Amino acid sequence: MPSDAMLKTMNAVHHGLLKISGGRIGWRLSGMPVLELTTIGRKSGQPRTVMLTSPVQDGAAIVLVASRGGDDTHPAWFLNLRDNPEVEVVMNGEPARRMHARVATADERARLWPLVVADHANYAGYQRKTSREIPLVLLEP
Repeated sequence: MPSDAMLKTMNAVHHGLLKISGGRIGWRLSGMPVLELTTIGRKSGQPRTVMLTSPVQDGAAIVLVASRGGDDTHPAWFLNLRDNPEVEVVMNGEPARRMHARVATADERARLWPLVVADHANYAGYQRKTSREIPLVLLEP
């Protein structure tokens, strides 16, 4: 499983690539749009920004997968938005948008999960690695 240090390094490199390229490189990864998600740290109260992919969009909602590579613990960004669902999102270098995050209901997950894994089988592999159900998060305007 990826360590916290590895995840932070990957995020820093990705953010740096966007900055160095003037946003021309880095807004898509593995066929998915990339977004910059800013949450408020549940312990620190400070803004925390991570680079994530969105394998599916559902109407106006952006869908995120809280997989952490199949780790048995939820990613920190998920815990942060679960405690404080008001987030900011940047996509394609556009201005930040305020959005509301929520965990998909069981029915929504049942409908969306097959769409996620149909094009991105790595998520199915992550689910097999862990006993926790990997949550889907909907970011809504």
